[in-house]
Amino acid sequence: MAWNVEEFASYLLIGDEDMAWDITIKAIERDAGRTELFEELITKAMQYIGYLWENDQITVADEHLATSTCEYILARFHNYMKKEQKLRLFAEKKALFLCLENEQHTIGLKMASQLFEEYGWKTQLLGANLPLEYALQSASKWKPDVIGLSFSIWYHAEILAKYIQALEDLPHKPVVIVGGRLLSNYDFSSYCSDKTCLFPSLNELKGWLMEHSKQGV
Repeated sequence: MAWNVEEFASYLLIGDEDMAWDITIKAIERDAGRTELFEELITKAMQYIGYLWENDQITVADEHLATSTCEYILARFHNYMKKEQKLRLFAEKKALFLCLENEQHTIGLKMASQLFEEYGWKTQLLGANLPLEYALQSASKWKPDVIGLSFSIWYHAEILAKYIQALEDLPHKPVVIVGGRLLSNYDFSSYCSDKTCLFPSLNELKGWLMEHSKQGV
């Protein structure tokens, strides 16, 4: 399937929600799966926008507009899929998602949350920049089976290690998973335990979900 990544990115950059959605819905109509859509269109478009920003071809304001437009597309896609698919909850499995303190990138987190819902999990999305104490409070109260952390700034690795240790030490022993663009290029396993799961891509997360949604975490 051909993906109109740069065209999609151009609509995100000017905040044209309708044209960006038109590309999205055409991909769905061509039987693009959720993971394929996320990886091949949305992720690559946002990576392209990041490249433009890093090379001073767009401004911070342009990048922020693209991000907010992309978040709208994800929310609209989520609602569309809920109407189209009748999801069966998988034995009350629960997954909680959040960004580390001072981490603001939530798009990958939202895509991961939607993937879990596709496999029948209940999810809660706590969003960006969540201090550890509040993450612990939420996790202690809701007792998720899985806690997903978004990590995109390399010098936050020590913060990541603190979150992982504290969350994995909770009495109900959740599985902590970590995602983010850095994982494709760097090895952060020394900041994790042997129980922590690192996912450089949504395709790898999907594989884990396919295996564990039947077996239990």
